[in-house]
Amino acid sequence: MRDSKNRKHRMADLTQEDWREQLESDPDAVILDVRTDEEMEEGYIPGAIQIDIYRGQGFLDEVEKLDKSKSYYVYCRSGNRSGQACSLMQSKGFERTYNLVGGMLEWDGEVTE
Repeated sequence: MRDSKNRKHRMADLTQEDWREQLESDPDAVILDVRTDEEMEEGYIPGAIQIDIYRGQGFLDEVEKLDKSKSYYVYCRSGNRSGQACSLMQSKGFERTYNLVGGMLEWDGEVTE
């Protein structure tokens, strides 16, 4: 499913299964957790980097430091904030952002505590 013309500046909402499968087969994958520090303490997906979307401009400043050539697999608690994060990242020139539908509430994969 590579129709890069239509997807170039769009985020993709992926189911838990698709997100995990695509993540595992993507050599450019970066896992991005956009939750708060308190939420991170409850557990996070192994290897995730955290940039709290509630930091507003601070979030955008940190995102700007990321490598735009990578693929970003973004999640939060339920999938709402990560969807917003993907949209913001798209507006900053990131071409491959993937939102985890259902977020950590539905995640049944590995978790680091």
